[in-house]
Amino acid sequence: MNDKMTRLWATKTPNDEWWSSFVTAPIAVVFNYLVVDIKWLTPNLVTLASFVTALIAAVLIVIGGMANFILAAALIQLSHVFDCMDGQMARYRQETSASGSLLDQVTDQLQVSLWFGAAGFAAAEQSERVVPIMLALIGLAFYSLRGYAKYVEIHIEVSRNNRYLQQDAEKLPADTTPEAATRSRDLFGTLKWFTREQRKILNFNEGVFIFMLSLALVLDQLTPMLWVFAISQVVLGTSRTWQRWRSIELGLGQRVAK
Repeated sequence: MNDKMTRLWATKTPNDEWWSSFVTAPIAVVFNYLVVDIKWLTPNLVTLASFVTALIAAVLIVIGGMANFILAAALIQLSHVFDCMDGQMARYRQETSASGSLLDQVTDQLQVSLWFGAAGFAAAEQSERVVPIMLALIGLAFYSLRGYAKYVEIHIEVSRNNRYLQQDAEKLPADTTPEAATRSRDLFGTLKWFTREQRKILNFNEGVFIFMLSLALVLDQLTPMLWVFAISQVVLGTSRTWQRWRSIELGLGQRVAK
């Protein structure tokens, strides 16, 4: 790899989500190689392009029809490539910002809601039943709960200990830095990494949704996908909230004991 590609590859998040890790993020690196030096193209503009692409995909899902479903699946993938590009571009140019991070995360949440809301509507239209809409709502509610419980825990911990975030950051393993992504691997190391990455599918994060929804659109199997979405989010949303509650309880117990 030349110097520019090496520097871009170093911006790829080493602990990325499942589908992002070995598909959309590497594609985003290639796209960035072509456009990262275009000064007027800012990371925030790429974030907005991702959101507009996601919005068009949601509209196509609502309209329905096999051709629209396939096009929507392709646009969902493209939207996620853009979503990977913005962060890579910001890190490459050393232009990361809190406002850019907020825009990125808010649009990510909106995209997931739009996609699964549209999928629930389309599946309900096909089946003439309200169940798919309820599945989409349940899945989105518990997916949102996962993030909400996390930030409530952080708020509570910071209110008790204003050094909580600093102490938490110090616990991160050393190889979560962007430079870790550039480490060379032999064939065995690459296969080991690829196999290890597959376990992330059980996290049912946004990267899994990208793959799962696109596949369901191409196969025209929206309702089964919505069942998987709803059940996985109920299980993960409930368990993660319980774990955070227990963490707070144990923290309080330790402080009382001291």
